[in-house]
Amino acid sequence: MYEPIRTKSVHTPADHADDFPHRTREEELDIQLAGHLAALLAVTDELGLAEAGDRIAEQVARLRGAPPARHAGLSDAPAIALHRRAHALAGRALVVAASRADTVVAILSAERMDAHTAAVSAAAAADSPAAPPRLVGAL
Repeated sequence: MYEPIRTKSVHTPADHADDFPHRTREEELDIQLAGHLAALLAVTDELGLAEAGDRIAEQVARLRGAPPARHAGLSDAPAIALHRRAHALAGRALVVAASRADTVVAILSAERMDAHTAAVSAAAAADSPAAPPRLVGAL
């Protein structure tokens, strides 16, 4: 009455699950953290913050095993927008660094968040002496 199923179900486990390499959670977090730091490095270089960029590049090199490519591709974005973007990227890096217990990167990320918060506050105060806008997560 019914045709028998001739193919394997997608729900059955694969016979050769070890045919492709698996990464550990730590390796995945390293890759994710290196990506966030590389994005932060790009924005930091665009802002012209050489010393901070060098510190970030050291951590990217430590995580990836090779120094990052540094190119200050200018986006013509206003400095305040770049500081906000950098603040968000540093926050993401901080979350990943905390989850992998990397205190060096966590401290660096927190310092960068503070620096970009101060830069946004200073730029906003210079534009309008009224109440400066606050970044999400900033004190």
